[in-house]
Amino acid sequence: MSHKVGPWTVRKRHIAYQNPWIEIDHHDIIRPDGAESLYGVVRFKNLAVGVLPLFEDGTVPLVGQHRFPFDAYSWELPEGGGPKGEAPEETARRELAEETGLRAGHIHPLGKCHLSNSVTDEQAVMFLVWDLTQGQAQPEGDEILTHRRVPFKTLFQEVLRGDITDSLTIMMVQMAVLKAQNGDIPPAPATLILKQMG
Repeated sequence: MSHKVGPWTVRKRHIAYQNPWIEIDHHDIIRPDGAESLYGVVRFKNLAVGVLPLFEDGTVPLVGQHRFPFDAYSWELPEGGGPKGEAPEETARRELAEETGLRAGHIHPLGKCHLSNSVTDEQAVMFLVWDLTQGQAQPEGDEILTHRRVPFKTLFQEVLRGDITDSLTIMMVQMAVLKAQNGDIPPAPATLILKQMG
């Protein structure tokens, strides 16, 4: 039975592929201009979560790993995914601990975003964390990670130069700067960020 999705009419839908992380839906549709067409949607089973950890000296930890889809090495802030029924803050704390060994005394939301909204329903939530305690990282079996710690200003410059291409990392860095300038994050991390940007 057909149904409407905004200006599109969906005549038929079936699952073309699925695995534990994604489902690809095939839709036979009528476009807004009346033409028959198809629409594929990648549906994510987890919520994406990114974390910007800020040390008291104004440095941040970066995680490096080879990303299979692009066959390229990527430096990123800690990030991962959690079941959609799990509190995003819990996912953030778990991913932070797994990838870096860090525990955060404070956590503050930076924002939400849709990562590729023309063909996926993937959503992400971003957090700023501080008051950090170092522990032992415990990455998952498919994660071969390297680490480096850089001043926030260096990270910001790497984003501007295009050295860092991970979308969540780019957005977290920009949101942190803008929110610090606007007084939308607590004073302790805002002061560290603004001092770095000096």
